[in-house]
Amino acid sequence: MPLDPQLLAILACPEDKGPLLYFADEETLYNPRLRLRYRIVDGIPVMLVDEAETVSDAEHERLCAKAVEEGISANFDPGQGAGATSP
Repeated sequence: MPLDPQLLAILACPEDKGPLLYFADEETLYNPRLRLRYRIVDGIPVMLVDEAETVSDAEHERLCAKAVEEGISANFDPGQGAGATSP
């Protein structure tokens, strides 16, 4: 079940408050800066740092390459903050 676009627009990493990459087919949100992966269970993101998975170097490279190949970008512009709108 894909995440609601409005929900996705306001989600931020609870650790660094930065944007995430959304991999719908893997049901995960990924923070490439901290190499943390957050699971999505039954359409609900588990946004708890204690529940996040730290990924290996190889997995980080795979996810970053997949994001480039599939045109997956951050869910918000970090210069504007989560859920911010342009003037």
